[in-house]
Amino acid sequence: MRIAVVGATGNAGTAVLRELASRDTVESILGIARRLPDEETQPYKYAAWESVDLQFSAARSELAELFRGYDVVIHLAWLIQPNTKRELLRTVNVDGTHYVLEAAAQAGVKTVVVASSVGAYSPVDDDELRDESWPTGGIAGSHYSVDKAAQERVMDEFEKNYPEVRVARIRAALKFQGSAGSEIQRYFLGSWIPVQVLRHARPPIIPFPKGARTQAVHTDDVARAYVEAAVQGAHGAFNICADDILDAKTIGGVVTRKPKFGRVLPVPAKPLRPLLKAAHRSGVLAMDEGWLDMAVKVPLMDNSRAKRELGWAPKISGAEALDELIQGMADGEGTASAPMRARGGTPVDEAWLPSPEHRVADDVDATALRQYMADHLAGATAGLKRIEKLAESFMNSPVYEDLAAVAEQIRAEHNFLQELMKRQQFSRPAIAGPALWVGERVARIKSFFPEGMKITPSVLVLETELMLSAVTGKLHGWRTMLNEAQALGVSSEVFRQLVDDAQEQYAILERVHKYAREQAFDEDRETDVDA
Repeated sequence: MRIAVVGATGNAGTAVLRELASRDTVESILGIARRLPDEETQPYKYAAWESVDLQFSAARSELAELFRGYDVVIHLAWLIQPNTKRELLRTVNVDGTHYVLEAAAQAGVKTVVVASSVGAYSPVDDDELRDESWPTGGIAGSHYSVDKAAQERVMDEFEKNYPEVRVARIRAALKFQGSAGSEIQRYFLGSWIPVQVLRHARPPIIPFPKGARTQAVHTDDVARAYVEAAVQGAHGAFNICADDILDAKTIGGVVTRKPKFGRVLPVPAKPLRPLLKAAHRSGVLAMDEGWLDMAVKVPLMDNSRAKRELGWAPKISGAEALDELIQGMADGEGTASAPMRARGGTPVDEAWLPSPEHRVADDVDATALRQYMADHLAGATAGLKRIEKLAESFMNSPVYEDLAAVAEQIRAEHNFLQELMKRQQFSRPAIAGPALWVGERVARIKSFFPEGMKITPSVLVLETELMLSAVTGKLHGWRTMLNEAQALGVSSEVFRQLVDDAQEQYAILERVHKYAREQAFDEDRETDVDA
């Protein structure tokens, strides 16, 4: 069996690849994502890879060509952030599902498995378990839920037009696994919430919205459901969740590590909503108030049909999955894909670093070298935040992939320089580190661009020029460190590679600049940037 997975690099996609790789009946896997993972690492090495961006209508023809010869398509792609780009989310999530389904039909694919969600269901005000017949009207206050309901309408229409294609709708609960810790923190909590402290201690009590309760499923369990639906050629909707309910006492017990007490401080949901809204709008909290609406109003699901027809059953409880996730967030766990990247980024290759015993030779001015490297590290930190924000601001443009690729390289370089300084015992000054941390986060509360300025190609022109200047400075920094490679205990080939990478980044940014300047000042030209 040949299976294509759209959105194969995220939380669910990574687990689905692991599951597919374990099945003898699966002879070929095609992974499709907007940004490709490290194809030499598990589980991404088990698939062939192609890049397709679902926000553009050209994705339909691209996917149709890629799907030819495949038996099943598993569609998992879904954009959760940024909340500020509502039109982009709708385009990728709802229109993107339409593109995938139409492409599958055009390519002659017989079975499509689609990642729906408990969020598609209409609201309730009780704790009765609902089966798959419950209406899928969504919850008005949540953009995620509204789009999941719209996705269901897309599937309804598709099934009318293509009755010969079997469509399985996997309506999953919250999907948790440890390796998604960093991703889920970024998408829902953000960098202000100090989840790292959970490695050392758990809070004695947590606030919890009154009436909130939910279900969860370990991502490996939901991956088995996707794959079972695929290999069995299943049709229709399937509720996928663990058997336990995550209520205030259960969640409190997991978070505080006091399961018998479940120490929680009940907080009324109604006054909490404007507080969450304010925290999200200020940049302190990544998720918006719609997720609270879902926590209070979504139905609890009955998973009997999946057990009966797919032969599926959860192996891990929702509480156990939540505990694994919390530990994963505390440790900043991740994988070698863009959405699943670890909190600290890709670990630095030990071959690039000096031995722990290495120290700068006596004939080298270690103080001056330390200060030089510290200045470059400060510049790298500022440059990384700027290029990450620039890429996020232009997610709905054709140059996003280039900007994101440069951001990924700069993140890896930042980690290398930071670790290199640690190996030399060139630590930051005691005040500089915390001050920089606070400064970065205060800056995030403010708008990246001047107030009232539209995110347009003219802004991209200037911002790219600033990044070109920064990359030029970094290039010369690597060349200077190349001269001191022996003193630093690093192979000269490492710095030569960094020089080459900087030159490649410059070339990429020049392409971005060319795109931006060709569109920036022509009033009659239609652009691909959402102003």
